[in-house]
Amino acid sequence: MTDLREALVVGAGPVGLTVAHELRRRGVRVRLIDAAEGPATTSRATSMHARTLETFDQMGVVDELLALGLRIEAFTLYQNGRQLARLGTDFTPNPTRYPFTLGLGQVDTERVLRDAVARLGVTVEWGVRITALEQDGDGVRAELRHLDGSTETAEVGWLVGCDGGHSTVRKQLGLPLTGDSHETWLLADADVDTGLARDSLYLVRSVGDNFLLVPLPGDRRWRMIDTSGTWAGTDDDAVRGRFASVLSDGLDRPVTVGPPHWVSVFTAQQRMVHRMRVDRCLVAGDAAHVHSPASGQGLNTGIQEAFNLGWKLAMVIQGHAGPALLDSYDAERVPIGAALLGSTRNAARLVALRSAIAGATQPLFFAVVRNLRPLRAKLQQQILGKISGLNIGYPDGPLTVAAPAGPGPRPGQRVAQVTAPAGDGAGWSGLLEELRDPRWTLLVGPDGATADPARLAAKNSGWLSVRTVDAGPSPTGPGPLPDPGGALRGDLGLGPTGWLLIRPDGYVSARGERLTTAALADALRPLALSAR
Repeated sequence: MTDLREALVVGAGPVGLTVAHELRRRGVRVRLIDAAEGPATTSRATSMHARTLETFDQMGVVDELLALGLRIEAFTLYQNGRQLARLGTDFTPNPTRYPFTLGLGQVDTERVLRDAVARLGVTVEWGVRITALEQDGDGVRAELRHLDGSTETAEVGWLVGCDGGHSTVRKQLGLPLTGDSHETWLLADADVDTGLARDSLYLVRSVGDNFLLVPLPGDRRWRMIDTSGTWAGTDDDAVRGRFASVLSDGLDRPVTVGPPHWVSVFTAQQRMVHRMRVDRCLVAGDAAHVHSPASGQGLNTGIQEAFNLGWKLAMVIQGHAGPALLDSYDAERVPIGAALLGSTRNAARLVALRSAIAGATQPLFFAVVRNLRPLRAKLQQQILGKISGLNIGYPDGPLTVAAPAGPGPRPGQRVAQVTAPAGDGAGWSGLLEELRDPRWTLLVGPDGATADPARLAAKNSGWLSVRTVDAGPSPTGPGPLPDPGGALRGDLGLGPTGWLLIRPDGYVSARGERLTTAALADALRPLALSAR
């Protein structure tokens, strides 16, 4: 018999592990399968950006990842032995507690996430491949094949396909992956002696082509990317010789490359589906879109939509919202996928830029950037805003209720717009801890709520946490959140009678100047539920 309260997650990479973690954290029964015989041994994605680190903080795993990773805080350009520019980090428009990119191989990221789902009682079933599926109003039936050749039919309420760019789930659902392909690149991980600081990404122009260097954890490990398409071979000796020669020329210093730990030929593709849900089946990550690796968006985008989907699907399965809530997954994430295809396509073209004109104009352009501080700051902020994911939001999303202009984060924006020092204050640290709670959060000021917050908290505790932010010495009200000095309320623009409704993924859904029953009903209407 189909168990409508169970979900089958197909694919145990970072995206599938995130979906499984967020479902199980909310009490949903999860089965997690992967066609591979065991965990991956090669580190494909290597970069985690600021918004992803904020998400991992909400999941409770960020500290483990930070301890393993390498902080990258600059982007440096070399051409023919000259450093043209070094662009640092400027997160002024998008404050965050993680103002850097974390360099960490996907092997380690997956291990941390596997351990996290295991602590919740979910074990990956390796060597289990989905071969077919069908669904109706009663559930989903998936045909599974095990390594020993045996088969079974799994009957579940919901299925999430996180099974990569060649997704069987996507194909079974009839979702076309549309787009185009670009240049083919050569990627290799090796121990390299460069003499370069390991806090930066490097774009090195040599013999008319651009090459990328990405530092990885360890004393000498680097990811090297050749965008030229002109390499003679992919055996270890050819790869070592190729990178040692071009990097020595581009940096004008001897570069020694050790035996590669991993070599891959990668075709930079820009493809996506235009629908991510078909009734009880959904897709996420590379199963829904594939990008160029130029700006490290694949893993980060997949993690963000896995987190977006996890809490929504859990609310539906647990009966806190109707299935219509899942329509917001498509509405919010498909436009972001389309925008990312455009930005990663541009990044790929920049990285692979090849021409005599490019060789002549790049030094001039970056000389201007280097010498004009306002232009450099603007360029850094624009690039970081796109790459970091911090300026992604849902201001026009179906779960967002517009509010008049005013101080603090607006509906559709992430609420945790705070730096690390400020985040250590009593008020902010309390809110950041609150954001690790898997429920929605309703923040209310200390005065003037005409909708009874205590009753709301008691009647809707399964999905809603109500917190009263109070700067007084003895906070009162439901779920008191002390805010000595009022710094948190000031940053949030939360007046004495004001309120904010925060989604489980940390985005503001609605806000107002006075919490009334009518105002709260308007805020909750998009969820197809109402507070009792």
